[in-house]
Parts: sequence; C-alpha cells; structure tokens
Amino acid sequence: MDALFLSRLQFAAATMFHFIFVPITLGLSLLIALFETRYVRTGDEMWQRQAKFWGKLFLINFAVGVVTGITLEFQFGTNWSRYSTYVGDIFGSLLAIEATAAFFLESTFVGVWAFGWKRLSAKAHAFVAWLVFLGSSLSAVWIILANGFMQNPLGYVIKDGRAELADFMAVVTNSFAWQQFMHTISGSYLTGAMFVLGVSAWHILRKQNTSFFKAAFATAAPLGLAMALFVAGQGHFHGNEVAQLQPSKLAAMEAHWHTQKGAGMSLLVIPDEKNEKNLVEAITIPGALSILAFNDPNAEVKGLLDFPKEDRPPVLITFLAFRIMVGLGALFIALMGLSWLWRNVIEQKTLLLRVLLFAIPLPIVALQAGWVVAEVGRQPWIVWGLMRTSEAHSVVVDPGQVWFSLIGMCLLYTVLGLAGFALLAKYAAKGPLAPGHG
Repeated sequence: MDALFLSRLQFAAATMFHFIFVPITLGLSLLIALFETRYVRTGDEMWQRQAKFWGKLFLINFAVGVVTGITLEFQFGTNWSRYSTYVGDIFGSLLAIEATAAFFLESTFVGVWAFGWKRLSAKAHAFVAWLVFLGSSLSAVWIILANGFMQNPLGYVIKDGRAELADFMAVVTNSFAWQQFMHTISGSYLTGAMFVLGVSAWHILRKQNTSFFKAAFATAAPLGLAMALFVAGQGHFHGNEVAQLQPSKLAAMEAHWHTQKGAGMSLLVIPDEKNEKNLVEAITIPGALSILAFNDPNAEVKGLLDFPKEDRPPVLITFLAFRIMVGLGALFIALMGLSWLWRNVIEQKTLLLRVLLFAIPLPIVALQAGWVVAEVGRQPWIVWGLMRTSEAHSVVVDPGQVWFSLIGMCLLYTVLGLAGFALLAKYAAKGPLAPGHG
C-alpha cells in the first residue's frame, strides 16, 4: 500500500468514526430545545426532566465528537499538504470561520447550558438551548460549504499555480453545497428523533417511567416522520443537481453504462465493473432514471462508457452505498409513519418498539452511505475538475509514517468509542432522575 492509499484510508476512517457522533449531536440539540420550550410554556416539570435526561446523553456524545474531530484538520497539513497549498486560500477560510464563529459559539453555550440550570431563569436557559442548536447547525453549514467547494468549485481564480479566493459570495451561495447541507442536516434531525424513539422504546418495553418516555416518543415521532419525508423529497432535487454537475457520479450510482434517452431504472442490478457491464438487470422501470436525473422521462442520461476510464469513479462502492442509503430511507418513512400513527398507544405495539430499539444505528449507516456516495463518487477528483486526488497528498510522507499514525489513531478511537458508547448505554438505561431531584 502506498502513502496515497493509506492517507485516503486514514482520512476516511477518522471522518466516518467522527461522523457517528455528529448527527446525534445535531438531532438531540433540536429536541432538547423543544423540550425546554415546552417547559417554559407549560410549567410542567416533566419537560425540564426531559431536557436534563436527553441533555446528559447529548453532552457525552458532544464530548466524544469534539475529540474525534480534532485529527481531521491536522491531516490537511500532514497527509494532504499539496491540497492545502493549492486550495487553502478558499478551503482554509471556511474552516477558520467554522472554528472561530460557529464552534466556539456552540461550545461556549454548551457550557452555559450545562452549568446554568440554577443560575439562569427558565426562559433564559431555554434561549441558551436554542443557541446551542444554532451553533451546532452553523458548524455544519461552514464545514459543508467547504466540502461543497470540493464538489462544485466556484469563486476562485488560478494565480501563481494555485487556486485563490476571488468571490466569497459565490462560495457561500454554492447551490450544490446548500443541497448537501439540507440533506445532511435533515438526516441528522431524523437521527436524533430515532435515537430518542429507540431509547424510549427500551424503557417502554420494560415498563419503566412509561409516561415520561411516551411523552418523549410522542414528541420525537412527528419530527422523525417530517424529516424522513423531507430527506426523500430533497434528495430528489439533489439528484437533479448531481446529474447536471457530476454526471459520472450519477452514472456510477445507478451502474448506468450506456447513454440513453428515456433511461430506465432497474431495481435489481449486479454491476460488473471489470467488463464494463451489468451481470443482472431486472425489474426495470421505464424512464425512471431520466425522471430522477432531469424530471423528464425522455431526457438523455450519460452512461459510464462516455467517460474515460481514468475519469470514472469506483462503480461498485458508489452503487452499493447509494442503494443502502435509498433502501434505508424508505424503511425510515415506514417506521416513522407507524410511530406517529401509534404514538398514543405505543406501549401496545411491542414489535414496533423492538424494531425501533435495534434501528437506533440505522440512520447513521444511511448518512455514512450518503457520504460514501458523495466522496467516492467524486473520484478521481479531490476538487471536481480542478485537482485530482493523486495530486493532493504529501509526497514527503512515506507509507511507514502513515501506517504508524493510522494504527495509533485507530487504537485511540477504539478506546474513545468504547468509553463513549458505554457511557451512553449506561445513562440511557438508567433513565431520568425522579421529580424534584438534580
């Protein structure tokens, strides 16, 4: 394995592990703010207990997420120095804004929220909860704007052999980035809702604090249904933009080899990347791929064979990740629909409760699959059409150095992950404090 492959593996491992915690942080921050707002409006102590219980899980998850995200930015300077030199003027400015404006805002108000229960009024504390939610979402905005530049570079000029920022507004209004943001943020709110539903299901099945967790369930279920439907609808529009700007990615997502007008979509496909064809294509819906790509059943969709081999993304990985994401998305709509429909009698629906308990990690799997589609499907470009991944890694770093740091990182992340998951499981199973305590 050469240094390029190992550097890609290391960045993928760090990113995917870190992103286990990010969606839960984003989703729980919204629900905690909603719980506190209900407490302010009703004066019912139960809603304050909701905020405290889920807030404890939020803080554990937030702490592990922060620690596991630190290494990512260091890798731009160590493993990907040529990339940083070439586009650092643009990419670096967005990450700097995220750190100084959004992350510090979020971190500061997380501290105020955690230690301000007896020092702030109920209204002020609820306002801080909304600021935590805002800070979390703003962090996601700037990070995804940086990634959006890699997907659809805008607002730059090439000067002295590097890309320099020429139009900041073009970068921050990049429609591709905002499509990514809406897809990711809504998926994260769905993740938070399903986390609350799953933990609540565990307690309801055991008849522990049933009224408390039924209230949490009834709050999370409509949010989960709304987000599941929004993700699916918005994903279609994002697919339209992918078809326009990254046609080879779209072709890989569907293992679509031959350019066609009125291209159909097959539900059962087995790609054969080596021989540039599909071994199986069954249950084909006429015109469906053209509709997905261009909202027109007669539109022409480019096939992979229209692109040089060196410009095609890895087909099998992109194809499978896309199928996993879409399949899980359909499952979430069904689960959230049933959860909302039966939210008031959920203690009677033991099968659904068991499914929701085991479904807790599935939204994270779907989000991870979506990012695999976005990142692997962008290859061989690290910045689409501007810089290849093979041109971006640090040439002075040898494989042995990357192996050493990769193994060390994996060992550290394993310890952090086990500790984080153990704490989450412990306090989730423990349940809320009794009324009037803590």
